[in-house]
Amino acid sequence: MFKRIILLVMDSVGIGHAVDAAKFGDEGSNTLGHIESTAGQIHCPNLKSIGLGRIADIADTGESIKGAFGRMAELSTGKDTTSGHWEMMGHPVTVPFPTFYEVFQKN
Repeated sequence: MFKRIILLVMDSVGIGHAVDAAKFGDEGSNTLGHIESTAGQIHCPNLKSIGLGRIADIADTGESIKGAFGRMAELSTGKDTTSGHWEMMGHPVTVPFPTFYEVFQKN
């Protein structure tokens, strides 16, 4: 029997803030939740059928789920896309990469 994993990486599609959000000034971050509260219920039946409504702070319309889903907590010390991608592939980043915020604060 063949098994497969489909990994969707959707940058800038936040589903709620992380536990260390205050460290980066990101308290209350929730891109999908804020879009839904402003524009109305998000219609994405395929994403919801693989669990999006169960892990994101959006309306769960009760679709039957066709696979496994989960919400991860980052181990890496940085706040950047690259370290998140590296961690998903098994290589957590222990020394954070500089962010645009940090670079502009120095100038």
